[in-house]
Amino acid sequence: MRLLIISGRSGSGKSTALNMLEDHGYYCIDNLPASLLPAFVARISREEPALPRVAVSIDARNLPDDLKKVPSIIADLQHSSLHTEIIFLDASGPTLIKRFSESRRKHPLTTENIGLREAINRERELLEPIAALAGLSIDTSALSVHQLREIVRSRVVEKKDSSLALMFESFGFKNGVPVDADFVFDARCLPNPYWDDTLKSLTGLDQAVIDFLGTQDDVTAMQTDIADFLAKWLPRFEASNRSYMTVAIGCTGGQHRSVFLCEQLKQLFSGQISNVQVLHRELSRTEAVKKS
Repeated sequence: MRLLIISGRSGSGKSTALNMLEDHGYYCIDNLPASLLPAFVARISREEPALPRVAVSIDARNLPDDLKKVPSIIADLQHSSLHTEIIFLDASGPTLIKRFSESRRKHPLTTENIGLREAINRERELLEPIAALAGLSIDTSALSVHQLREIVRSRVVEKKDSSLALMFESFGFKNGVPVDADFVFDARCLPNPYWDDTLKSLTGLDQAVIDFLGTQDDVTAMQTDIADFLAKWLPRFEASNRSYMTVAIGCTGGQHRSVFLCEQLKQLFSGQISNVQVLHRELSRTEAVKKS
């Protein structure tokens, strides 16, 4: 049986993720009291026929004392034969405030004396022990509902076994480094197609940019160095039961160099790892703006 524990701050997209999993055949429970998790696992383990895929949401709606027990409960589960994964969703404070303001929903930690901003900060502190255990963290600040569903589908649902799932993410440093990245590489020292008027409006997905960057010695050297580094160390992470790895590559705007490198590395590692995905953060933002 595969058990997914979904957690994260309110407004980060937990319900969207859980609904996506349910659509793909997972037996899902929202807001399970953490203290009941061992009994729940024992119960469904006796189910005939066995439930192959189960997902539960554990978040700040739990009693505080129950939340304190989560790390030890998860440790016990992970030491058993049960395949357990923790997925933590989060977003920036301003993004969460905006989402609550737009939806007019009440944050579960707000009271007459605790406002929305303070509740959001307190929630992060309460959930920090769970966040620290997460094998996969997803920052949904720049993601639409459809993009989040696609990430859950490609990274979680399509992950068929306990082997490593690898994500290459391109980004622009001008918009900040992805907080959910495991490794970050800086491509800003490489030749920049932005300064070529014929390439400026294109992206690293366009053939003209691919042809330009593919002939640059420094680009090839950096690609080789990153590939060699990952080829050496990814097996060590996989051997330590690491389920997910996100490799972020950034350039100034996240449009040309980082996109090109992520695509090249995805092609290279697709022949070695069964689940390799690519996400172009800035291109996704641009596409979302066009559709809005």
